[in-house]
Amino acid sequence: MAKVTAYLVRHGQTYMNLYNKVQGWIDSPLTEKGIADAKSAGKRLAKIDFNAAFTSDSGRAIDTGRLILKENPHNMNIVSYQYPEIREQFHGYFEGNDLNQMWQFVGAQVQKTSEKEVLKDFGLERARDLIHRADLYNNAENNAMFWERLNIGFDKIRQNTHDGEDILIVSHGMTIRSIVDRYAPDLDDGTPIQNGSITKLIISDDDIKVEWANNLGSIDK
Repeated sequence: MAKVTAYLVRHGQTYMNLYNKVQGWIDSPLTEKGIADAKSAGKRLAKIDFNAAFTSDSGRAIDTGRLILKENPHNMNIVSYQYPEIREQFHGYFEGNDLNQMWQFVGAQVQKTSEKEVLKDFGLERARDLIHRADLYNNAENNAMFWERLNIGFDKIRQNTHDGEDILIVSHGMTIRSIVDRYAPDLDDGTPIQNGSITKLIISDDDIKVEWANNLGSIDK
């Protein structure tokens, strides 16, 4: 069975992160802190001899990936891919809105008023269905749609890697937390995935193992 080690990074802070806006499929540039987030992740990963790098096709993930690879002495030999399948979840009508207002609107369905309350009582996957139900245009991804897309992304990564390789993946906060929540729920303590943090995965033919998550410190291979 083939196994690939993946270092999964959340993109650096963006302006929409800074302004507490809903940011899924829409995009915004990295802030100065966001650039520093990416460079920091790159320095912590500089000793990893990556065989390939995979980012979502969102500009913030692409830019973060480029900044990470610039810190790597092997960067000229690393093949990079951009996949829409590993984007952040799509919030439909709520994209670009104030994040707290979205959760008040979504939570009203279940008599909750905040993201913390909704996630505590319903979990990430059911919360995704609540966002879908609350979307006036019926465009937001429900949980089944989100995982169907993301699983296609992991299959594409498997198809473009080989046993024993080390790879970089740059994705998004709720996407990474959803991976941790599904494959290693004991590691999801309710803490948001931080910009520039690193999560280590072992991707096999038919499973994903999360070794550790949301690391902002030094990295041991």
